[in-house]
Amino acid sequence: MRAFSLVVLSLSFLSLRAQTGSTSGPDELARASDLLNHGHPAQAIAILQKLAAVEPPIAGAEHELGTAYYSIGNLAEAKEAFAKAIEQDKSDQDSVQMEGLALYRLGRPDAAIPYLERVVRANPNANADAQTILGLCFIRLENYDDARSTYATLFGQPPDSAASFLLLATILRQMDLPAPAEVQAKKALDIAPNLPMAHFTLGEFAAQKSDYGQAALQFEDERRLNPNFAPAYERLGDAYMHLGKLPEAQMALTKAITLNANLTSAFAKLGAVLLRRQDIQTAIMYLEHAEKLDPGDFETHVVLAQAYKRVGREDDARRENAIADKTRH
Repeated sequence: MRAFSLVVLSLSFLSLRAQTGSTSGPDELARASDLLNHGHPAQAIAILQKLAAVEPPIAGAEHELGTAYYSIGNLAEAKEAFAKAIEQDKSDQDSVQMEGLALYRLGRPDAAIPYLERVVRANPNANADAQTILGLCFIRLENYDDARSTYATLFGQPPDSAASFLLLATILRQMDLPAPAEVQAKKALDIAPNLPMAHFTLGEFAAQKSDYGQAALQFEDERRLNPNFAPAYERLGDAYMHLGKLPEAQMALTKAITLNANLTSAFAKLGAVLLRRQDIQTAIMYLEHAEKLDPGDFETHVVLAQAYKRVGREDDARRENAIADKTRH
């Protein structure tokens, strides 16, 4: 009986060696991992596919195979490998997280959520990636309450606080979702009417809709609450300029550059305001400074060309128009 057992073990050993070209599964697993870490995913996958086919399963083979597939963007194969890794080891939290990430990237946020929630529940303080993507899954499904709760937990804020509503508004705005972002910002102000940055956010939404009267009101409120925040004055100056309130625009923009001498947009807009007020030489001074701060800004070149033309500097005007055209394209 003992001799039969030794024969079985020897056959198993030889079978593994024939499939992997090495003397042991762990050694081949380490070799595949090293290949993957040094930028040779195809070679690593070839080894890992053989290791994954061995019976009984070699611990960690499916996880490493999933990682290799994920690294080259083969998400469907990665998802299958991580699913098998989880089936083989229910405690493999890294595979659980990677399964959730793969599903999210495959455009299946509803399927990703249970895996990411499982990771967060297992270790809520150590999975920023899982919580971040979990929040994005909820956003993709327009489940904004759970998204807000997820990000609030991640950043240590009460889920129903004004700060958490404003945080989600900021995230949604960065994702180019202005309508739900505006709803969240308004809820933040309902809870805390004097919350800094909430009026600023609503002002930006109003400006995007060309509602410059409402934008100016919001930026004025932000200026009152946040008197040293230069972008509030810059946005307020822009709103005033669109409303034709040029002296008020000049004053707001002057305050903006006083607070932040590197705020390119404020210099450019101040130049545009001064040009409209017929103070052309001063306008050129501010526009030239804006150009030095940001040579790639299209609007600055356009307005500077107009200013040069107004004072007869035709060659300079043509140069700025050519730069503007090149910048735009």
